[in-house]
Amino acid sequence: MQFDLTDLSLFRHVVEAGSITHGAERAHLALAAASTRIRNMEKSLGAPLLLRTRAGVTPTPAGRTLLQHARALLAQAERLREDLGSYTGGLTGQIRILSNTNALTEFLPEALGAFLAEHPQVSIDLEERLSDEIVGLIAEGVGDLGIVAGTVDTGRLETYPFRSDRFVLVVPKGHALASRASIPFAEVLEHDFVGLDRASALQRFLAGKATRIGKPIRLRVQLRSFDAVCRMVEAGVGLGIVPETTARRAARTTAIIPVELEDAWAARDLTLCIRSLKDLPPSARQLVEHLRQQKGS
Repeated sequence: MQFDLTDLSLFRHVVEAGSITHGAERAHLALAAASTRIRNMEKSLGAPLLLRTRAGVTPTPAGRTLLQHARALLAQAERLREDLGSYTGGLTGQIRILSNTNALTEFLPEALGAFLAEHPQVSIDLEERLSDEIVGLIAEGVGDLGIVAGTVDTGRLETYPFRSDRFVLVVPKGHALASRASIPFAEVLEHDFVGLDRASALQRFLAGKATRIGKPIRLRVQLRSFDAVCRMVEAGVGLGIVPETTARRAARTTAIIPVELEDAWAARDLTLCIRSLKDLPPSARQLVEHLRQQKGS
């Protein structure tokens, strides 16, 4: 049984993506090459590693065991590369970050930009997820660092405060709700909405809240950014829910009005979460310290 690091990395990507096709894309391999590698791994082991269905792939018991060891070996290989990198001119490595929508769009671009400018040999793999998903994935070793809503139970993960924000309703100037100081989410579900793509973590979160209330969100259009949502709200297409930082900035150039949401979940204290600071690769530890210093700036 001989698996190289490319095999192990591919297998991890396939399991995390739930698809050989998407796993191959993440591993930057052609689908045919990826499929051949997976088959050869199963042939070498003498047991199936993946359960293949129309919905995608899931690991077999053998696959779950391999995944656990693959993550550990890949982390050790990354740490070795970083430690040796100190002899070749500086910090090196790749950091995997899982972030909720709010942090990803409002706070991480500037913070990560500053860090990457200081460390040109470091690369970052950034993925958007729901906060409760992130906690589980960080605990499993899928990512090095997570950024989640402060209301989420992070279990035994190490946590550090990051930023504070809140979600607000944005309405066009002259709208019937523009004069309201605050409003509950349940009440605004009577109106049409402009939102992010249905696959976005925030849109899934809001859809879940609406489902519990028993009133689905009536999305007229889905966009790729909060700024685009604000512009579409200004055009009168529907209402939107965006971070207050976005709403205040957009209100300077667009005819929109932020209205506070009364729901407790609208307040967003953002938290950094990791398995263990001392066990992180050097570049990831430095990023955690960098983000902690960014708090409130």
